[in-house]
Amino acid sequence: MEITSVTVDGFRNLAGTLSAAPGLNVLWGGNGQGKTNWLEAIYLLATTKSFRTHQPQELMAFGAAAAHLRLELQRRTGSSVTLDMHLEAGRKVMLVNGKRAALRDYLGQLVVFAYGREALDVVCGEPEQRRRFLDRGILSLKPAYVQTLLDYARVLKQKNALLRVVAERPEHRDWLDSLDAWNAQLVELGTELHVERARYAEQLDAHLERQLFGAERVAIRYVSSLEPDLPPTAEAFRAAMTERLARRRAAELAVGHALVGPHRDDLAILVDGREVARFGSAGQQRSTLLVLTLGQLALYRAHCAEPPVFLLDDLDAELDPRRITTLLAYLEDKAQTFVTTTKPGLVRCAARWLELRAGRFVSAHDGDYQPPADVFPEACLETQTSAAGLIPADGFG
Repeated sequence: MEITSVTVDGFRNLAGTLSAAPGLNVLWGGNGQGKTNWLEAIYLLATTKSFRTHQPQELMAFGAAAAHLRLELQRRTGSSVTLDMHLEAGRKVMLVNGKRAALRDYLGQLVVFAYGREALDVVCGEPEQRRRFLDRGILSLKPAYVQTLLDYARVLKQKNALLRVVAERPEHRDWLDSLDAWNAQLVELGTELHVERARYAEQLDAHLERQLFGAERVAIRYVSSLEPDLPPTAEAFRAAMTERLARRRAAELAVGHALVGPHRDDLAILVDGREVARFGSAGQQRSTLLVLTLGQLALYRAHCAEPPVFLLDDLDAELDPRRITTLLAYLEDKAQTFVTTTKPGLVRCAARWLELRAGRFVSAHDGDYQPPADVFPEACLETQTSAAGLIPADGFG
């Protein structure tokens, strides 16, 4: 799949149309000109989520009552697809080829993987961020998985509401007759989540580009909150969750919310067997995130014929010039790529160069165009201690 154009109206500070080329598209301009906003628009149209905020109103231009985004893409078969999203009053309406689409039918139309500092919470943040990272990867391969996520969230919300009422108003303890029914649903839905996540984590670990990026010592492992070494089978999880729910029933009633289930699981991200979030340097953490993201891309390509889209924000802030060249060469035949930068001279060649000012594209050049030489000399220097590959100077060593 390849994006041919993205048009926005009322979205942040953007206006107009991004006309994309196959291959590498470089969005360049000064800080605050809207480069990241364009990547966010693409990501939102692909996933229905922003990588920066959970508040839909923050996506609107100042003073705008609504926003509309449209993306045109072409598949390898030659067929075209139009994705539309309308934002208004905190609601999102999605359309595929002009027809309103349910979430499970919308997801998977366009698959994107994104790397940037906003995503660093996957490595350094709370377990919820790592669960979302796994879920996004699973959805790229299996869009129908979204129904399992929605169903689990719905049942968990109902159970928590029941526990909260009983904890606050003991006279309603007779309502607990329905608790076993909610738990039974959580066991079945939780089993599906556990099996999908554990399987995906195992496959992702096998597709990490360790050798290419000097990250041979990176490893990941799905960690169940029930038992750290719980086998990734439906039978093992179902039995463990059923037993744990019975054992923790009194504790759940006391605190007024659910304490058992895959909504408390985590993904262990390790370098040399140690958690990179606690013991890794900032460079190791950024490099680990890059390895994980490219691993998701590699796993997707191993299962799907349509190439994905790769988004790389703030290129010059995340990688030095040599590693930029290595990364872009790696992506060349694997994904249509969109990068943002304040220093376009760091990119040796691209399919299209798009200059931004105040959210609008003011110039577009294809092929051999030479962008302004606006790179400070010190930004091009390699430290003598940098390892080969894509790892920053304070990377894996």
